[in-house]
Amino acid sequence: MFEANLSATLPKPAFYDELAMQARALFAGESNRIANAANFSALLYHALPDLNWAGFYFMTDGELVVGPFQGKPACVRIALGRGVCGRAAQTRETQLVPDVRAFPDHIACDAASRSEIVVPLQTSAGELIGVLDIDSPQLARFDDEDRQGLEALARLFVASIEG
Repeated sequence: MFEANLSATLPKPAFYDELAMQARALFAGESNRIANAANFSALLYHALPDLNWAGFYFMTDGELVVGPFQGKPACVRIALGRGVCGRAAQTRETQLVPDVRAFPDHIACDAASRSEIVVPLQTSAGELIGVLDIDSPQLARFDDEDRQGLEALARLFVASIEG
């Protein structure tokens, strides 16, 4: 069984470097999108402090459809441009939201969520395959170091399923 042994007391860049090493180990020899997304969402949920949701939405027939995740049940389908996930997918830019209640058109799947970061997932050819969505019950939980670390981890995930 895989065990996440990370210290949240590390400086964030070092923490994300360690998390990347563990993600690479999870992805080693496996290219199945669902398997890697399931393990990766579990790794993030248990390694990152102060989360209440970590998971994926994948592009399916022009909209985002929930994929593997950890946390409470989630919204199943999200239109491009709707909420934080839809905006990240539409703009193909990471959305770092310190207070989701101040975000226009926020979709509240879990009323406990107060901050959110959503990273678009793009293949090396530029195709949008979905988003990595992470929520916290803590206001302003995510910062630019988290953005950089999670974008790097998202690239590792995409590389793992591209073969």
